[in-house]
Amino acid sequence: MTTLVIAEHDNAGLKGSTLNTVSAATKCGGDVHVLVAGHNAAAAAQAAAQIAGVAKVLHADAAHFADGLAENIAEQVLALAAGYSHILAPATAYGKNILPRVAAKLDVSQISEITKVDSPDTFERPIYAGNAIATVQSTDAVKVITVRTTGFDAAATGGSASVEAVAAVADSGKSAFVSREVAKSDRPELTAAKIIVSGGRGMGSGDNFKLLEPLADKLGAAMGASRAAVDAGFVPNDWQVGQTGKIVAPQLYIAVGISGAIQHLAGMKDSKTIVAINKDPEAPIFSVADYGIVGDLFEIVPQLIAELG
Repeated sequence: MTTLVIAEHDNAGLKGSTLNTVSAATKCGGDVHVLVAGHNAAAAAQAAAQIAGVAKVLHADAAHFADGLAENIAEQVLALAAGYSHILAPATAYGKNILPRVAAKLDVSQISEITKVDSPDTFERPIYAGNAIATVQSTDAVKVITVRTTGFDAAATGGSASVEAVAAVADSGKSAFVSREVAKSDRPELTAAKIIVSGGRGMGSGDNFKLLEPLADKLGAAMGASRAAVDAGFVPNDWQVGQTGKIVAPQLYIAVGISGAIQHLAGMKDSKTIVAINKDPEAPIFSVADYGIVGDLFEIVPQLIAELG
């Protein structure tokens, strides 16, 4: 029994989601191999070799892997799939784009967004926006699984796995990379941040989100938002936290003017400490908050900033 993890990377280094996925893979039993499919990605392959618990790194190098096109990466996974009992990828846009193709070609059912491994064939995953946990048992010969990264701690470093070059499959020709627009920010990336300050519809306008910036700056935090704030055009879509946005689990999550719709709670309730600021004492956000402040955010946030010096 051997598990293959599809590494998410930018050719120069690994994304943090890969470390969480390796942690899940080690709980499946047997050896763990990591596939790094990229172009000039030797540095990423070496980083994968240093993850504790990894027995081997498979490095497939080709120009058509440079931008992580799912059609090509999926074909590379399929070329290697025969030797594995489990194939895992993070439940990020990257992993969600690749693994359904792999599962379909293997004619097996994908198991999505697992948060716990009960045994090599039994897994837990949230359903109904996280209000229930389903226990799923698979009899498929190959288990194709995406991993909700907030459900597993990041694997430690200190490993010394071997790196093996594998033959790259040919370009599928089904898609081509055109361009990428990357949002630039001096703040931490939302899904990797240890502290997040989020605003909701209660902020009232996009301009009012500037009130949260000094708080985020003092805490070294990323900034997020509820879907209501995004849909209202207050902030960009890539700030959205929730079931249809980004799933986060920082050490500290500060929810300002967020009522706590079930879809939002599904994306942040695994945060280690949750602080909520809302004028409505009956707001659902208080049901998951460790600390709640009932009051006017336009008075409370400046006071918090002042207290932080």
